[in-house]
Amino acid sequence: MKKSLSIFSLLFFFAVTAGMACTTAVISGKATKDGRPMLWKNRDTGAVKNKIMIFHDGKYTYTGLVNSGDKTGKSIWIGYNSAGFAIMNSASYNLNNDTIRQTGGEGRLMKRALQTCATVDDFEKLLHSLPRPIRLEANFGVIDAKGGAAYFEVGNFKVFKIDANDQAVAPNGYLIRTNYSFMGTPGKGGGYIRYVSTQKVLEKAVDNGGITIKTIMQDATKNLHHSLTGTNLWDYVSLPAGHQKMVWFRDYVPRGISASSCMVQGVKAGQNAALTTMWTDLGWPLASVTIPVVLSKESTLPVVMQYDKQYKDAPLCHFALALKSRCYTYKWGTSSKYYMNVNALLNADKTGILQVLKPLDNQLIAESKVVIGKWVDAGKVNQKELDALYLQIDKQVRDFYKEHFGLQ
Repeated sequence: MKKSLSIFSLLFFFAVTAGMACTTAVISGKATKDGRPMLWKNRDTGAVKNKIMIFHDGKYTYTGLVNSGDKTGKSIWIGYNSAGFAIMNSASYNLNNDTIRQTGGEGRLMKRALQTCATVDDFEKLLHSLPRPIRLEANFGVIDAKGGAAYFEVGNFKVFKIDANDQAVAPNGYLIRTNYSFMGTPGKGGGYIRYVSTQKVLEKAVDNGGITIKTIMQDATKNLHHSLTGTNLWDYVSLPAGHQKMVWFRDYVPRGISASSCMVQGVKAGQNAALTTMWTDLGWPLASVTIPVVLSKESTLPVVMQYDKQYKDAPLCHFALALKSRCYTYKWGTSSKYYMNVNALLNADKTGILQVLKPLDNQLIAESKVVIGKWVDAGKVNQKELDALYLQIDKQVRDFYKEHFGLQ
């Protein structure tokens, strides 16, 4: 019996692990329109219920994306701290050529880093201090308030640093990682298609003057172009609403298992680290909107991004998942999770989820940029203005999802 349970547990572990994926980028200030570095993660995971939390249990105060079922925040999946240090990860599947079992402790390591690290160098020292085998296989992206921006490809025995400020490896000032590592076995792992799709978006933005918040949170996060097949799901926009069109939805940047998308916008060297901002699509990104998170002294957050007992989730994540269910209406067989009704996302009547949410998304980004821009000019965050911004956002989001989708 014990042997059977052990085999079942192992199979379950591999099934869960195989389902984890992410599309990420480390972007130096050289590649952005305003000169501020960025750290992006489109999170793909089976843990689709997400929330934002703030912590005071380390050397630095920090905030981050947490599974809604993780009550105390034992693991962080992307976040930043009061020193302006930010971190995220993507699982890699081509670094370790051994049978050593991994711990799945990426989230716990990132929490530890946010508690203790102020710079990219600090994180590198932390990695080198870990006992071998490290029991991890992941790409960790980090930025800091001094201009540092890099990936660390971490395997059981080796750690490789790839610097986004190094012209030789990042000629355009940015790096992308999906679910393979450049120092790993070529052709193994996953996410090659998503890598190319993202590269096209970022390359175009750099050519047009620099990467912006909308480049990441709209063009990259909500990218419906498939770089291998050449398919563009926006081609179905001419189909009237109510005409179900099922499409094979796999290997796009947004996926059925996309749980949230977050982009940490760092600061230029010499700027106040308190101006660091995490722009967040909480929940399924194609049905969510972008909200800024600023780590203030008062530790406030928008209510729609915090855990709510009524939903057992954050309200915005709950709303996004409810809309996601309207897209995944085919339930027959094990492949059903890969078929999506694209007509629910976009249509000729402009009643698709993406189309209806776009004006709100634009408004939230534009209004937030005006307020945060004032703080950048002043060199500090105004707590009263931040509280007012959060109250405004909470009302806008709740009212919009209720009015347009009947969700509350």
